[in-house]
Amino acid sequence: MRLRVEFTTEPFDLDEAPAHAVVAREVIQGAELDAVDVGPFGNTAEGGADQVLTAVDSLLRQALASGATRVSLQVNVIGEDPK
Repeated sequence: MRLRVEFTTEPFDLDEAPAHAVVAREVIQGAELDAVDVGPFGNTAEGGADQVLTAVDSLLRQALASGATRVSLQVNVIGEDPK
Protein backbone atom coordinates (compact mmCIF):
# COMPACT_ATOMS: atom_id res chain seq x y z
CA MET A 1 0.00 0.00 0.00
CA ARG A 2 1.14 3.56 -0.72
CA LEU A 3 0.56 6.37 1.75
CA ARG A 4 0.72 10.15 1.70
CA VAL A 5 1.53 12.02 4.90
CA GLU A 6 0.84 15.73 5.35
CA PHE A 7 2.17 17.43 8.47
CA THR A 8 2.96 20.68 10.23
CA THR A 9 4.81 21.41 13.46
CA GLU A 10 4.15 24.21 15.90
CA PRO A 11 4.82 26.77 17.25
CA PHE A 12 5.25 28.76 14.06
CA ASP A 13 7.93 31.39 13.60
CA LEU A 14 7.70 33.36 10.38
CA ASP A 15 11.11 35.00 10.84
CA GLU A 16 13.22 31.87 11.25
CA ALA A 17 12.53 28.16 11.01
CA PRO A 18 12.37 26.73 14.55
CA ALA A 19 14.56 23.75 15.47
CA HIS A 20 11.58 21.36 15.43
CA ALA A 21 10.67 22.40 11.88
CA VAL A 22 14.25 21.92 10.68
CA VAL A 23 14.43 18.49 12.32
CA ALA A 24 11.09 17.44 10.81
CA ARG A 25 12.26 18.51 7.36
CA GLU A 26 15.54 16.61 7.76
CA VAL A 27 13.76 13.44 8.87
CA ILE A 28 11.42 13.48 5.88
CA GLN A 29 14.10 14.41 3.35
CA GLY A 30 16.39 11.69 4.73
CA ALA A 31 13.75 8.96 4.66
CA GLU A 32 13.30 6.62 1.72
CA LEU A 33 10.17 8.39 0.50
CA ASP A 34 8.90 9.58 -2.88
CA ALA A 35 7.53 13.00 -3.86
CA VAL A 36 8.74 14.89 -0.78
CA ASP A 37 7.54 18.50 -0.70
CA VAL A 38 8.49 20.73 2.23
CA GLY A 39 7.27 24.27 2.71
CA PRO A 40 6.74 26.93 5.35
CA PHE A 41 3.09 26.06 6.05
CA GLY A 42 2.88 22.34 5.31
CA ASN A 43 4.81 19.33 4.16
CA THR A 44 3.89 16.22 2.23
CA ALA A 45 5.60 12.99 1.35
CA GLU A 46 4.56 9.75 -0.30
CA GLY A 47 5.90 6.23 -0.22
CA GLY A 48 5.30 2.65 0.74
CA ALA A 49 3.43 2.07 4.01
CA ASP A 50 6.45 0.78 5.94
CA GLN A 51 8.63 3.70 4.85
CA VAL A 52 5.99 6.34 5.62
CA LEU A 53 5.10 4.87 9.01
CA THR A 54 8.77 4.58 9.99
CA ALA A 55 9.36 8.19 8.94
CA VAL A 56 6.28 9.39 10.87
CA ASP A 57 7.50 7.65 14.03
CA SER A 58 10.90 9.31 13.73
CA LEU A 59 9.33 12.66 12.80
CA LEU A 60 7.11 12.68 15.89
CA ARG A 61 9.85 11.64 18.30
CA GLN A 62 12.46 14.05 16.97
CA ALA A 63 10.20 17.06 16.44
CA LEU A 64 8.78 16.80 19.96
CA ALA A 65 12.28 16.37 21.42
CA SER A 66 13.32 19.52 19.52
CA GLY A 67 10.62 21.75 20.99
CA ALA A 68 7.46 21.15 18.98
CA THR A 69 4.36 21.71 21.09
CA ARG A 70 2.04 20.30 18.44
CA VAL A 71 2.46 18.09 15.40
CA SER A 72 -0.58 17.89 13.14
CA LEU A 73 -0.59 15.13 10.59
CA GLN A 74 -2.84 13.32 8.23
CA VAL A 75 -2.10 9.99 6.58
CA ASN A 76 -4.01 8.88 3.48
CA VAL A 77 -3.97 5.65 1.53
CA ILE A 78 -3.31 6.63 -2.07
CA GLY A 79 -3.02 3.25 -3.77
CA GLU A 80 -1.19 -0.01 -4.00
CA ASP A 81 2.59 -0.12 -3.84
CA PRO A 82 3.77 -1.27 -7.29
CA LYS A 83 6.87 -2.93 -5.82
